[in-house]
Amino acid sequence: MKMLTIGRYQLANPAVLAPMSGVTDLPFRRLAARYGAGMVVSEMVASESFVKGDAETQMRAEAQDKGLHVVQLAGREARWLGEAAKVVAGLGADVIDINMGCPAKKVTSGYSGSALMRDLDHALTLIEATVAAVDIPVTLKMRLGWDDKSLNAPELARRAEAAGIKLITVHGRTRCQFYKGNADWRAIAAVKEAISVPLIANGDCKGFESALRMLELSGADGVMIGRGAYGRPWLPGHIGHFLATGEKLEAPRGSELAELVAEHYEAVLSHYGERQGVRIARKHLGWYLDEAVTAGNADIPGPVRKTLMTSNQPSEVIRLANDWLSSSNIRTAA
Repeated sequence: MKMLTIGRYQLANPAVLAPMSGVTDLPFRRLAARYGAGMVVSEMVASESFVKGDAETQMRAEAQDKGLHVVQLAGREARWLGEAAKVVAGLGADVIDINMGCPAKKVTSGYSGSALMRDLDHALTLIEATVAAVDIPVTLKMRLGWDDKSLNAPELARRAEAAGIKLITVHGRTRCQFYKGNADWRAIAAVKEAISVPLIANGDCKGFESALRMLELSGADGVMIGRGAYGRPWLPGHIGHFLATGEKLEAPRGSELAELVAEHYEAVLSHYGERQGVRIARKHLGWYLDEAVTAGNADIPGPVRKTLMTSNQPSEVIRLANDWLSSSNIRTAA
């Protein structure tokens, strides 16, 4: 495959970790970057809250240790997106991504995220303000459209490129689909035909073969992995390596997986503080366990899972997770 570029930057491979609120925080991005993801993107950052100094929002924009520092901004007012872009660029961001794809009601009800695809003229004012505010590359993430009657992703992509956007990502569903059904990778091809900047396809990329099929049907230059990376922070890097070399790397198993889970758990507690961290880490623990059980055709004893999902004692959680993952020698799926 040809190398994927964003403005002056060249990615090591064409597999990208998707921005996911409540998932791609700093601890998760660090792991994905270390495992070789071509690029990782921050959680969605609300531009107005960020500029006004909201601590939780600012935490979302922190840089990981490795790879490009990419911050995704969301908003409905050009003023705030432009100001937020200036601030994150001043703090060292390499790339800014604009969110016009989030389907969550709390986002679209505020006329942000994928709701912006209902008014392309307004969407362009936000793009223009962001591009004009900084001298770093600006990218755009969107869906196919608001619903099946307004599949306007090609038009928005074309206008966005003319406004200075350097790369476009399209999730192969409409907003009204949310995450139901299957992503339509063929429909993304219409966006590829409308633009000359690189295109990344998103939606239902879960492994090596689905990544190849996604590229084949969409004609995209790269793939973005979202929910497929739940409990598998290595997946974007392994897919990227496969697309670049044809080699399928083995996923962590046994003691290696146990060490990874413990590292991730402790990083979450360090990032958020123990009181909040033990609760936030539970979803990741659940995903790790589900993946291990599914891939290993095994089962975790009910009392062990219950303790891992409810205990407020980090040492107990780490010990139990380590004992079960190491002794079971369960191999996780790639």
